[in-house]
Amino acid sequence: MKKIVVTVPVVDADKVRQAIGEAGGGKVGNYSFCSFSVRGVGRFLPGEDAHPTIGEVGKIEEVEEERIEINCDDELVANVVATIRHAHPYEEPAIDVYSLNT
Repeated sequence: MKKIVVTVPVVDADKVRQAIGEAGGGKVGNYSFCSFSVRGVGRFLPGEDAHPTIGEVGKIEEVEEERIEINCDDELVANVVATIRHAHPYEEPAIDVYSLNT
């Protein structure tokens, strides 16, 4: 079992959560589409070769984001991560995958 964590602009969070659930992520027992979210501020500086969805190259940007956490069966991790990348608005979304000791 893995924990997948991704941050996404608040306006796109529902779309990403929906995609994760449709890909099979976020199952806990007899429940599906399970997730936990907390809001915060993401900061980044797009480099010269970047194509930022939000902000401008060379200028530090701050975005209100949601950190979405879900549990995921090991065999679904690659597909769920690919689904997140496809649904996420950023060119390079930050996605963390942690092993769970269950």
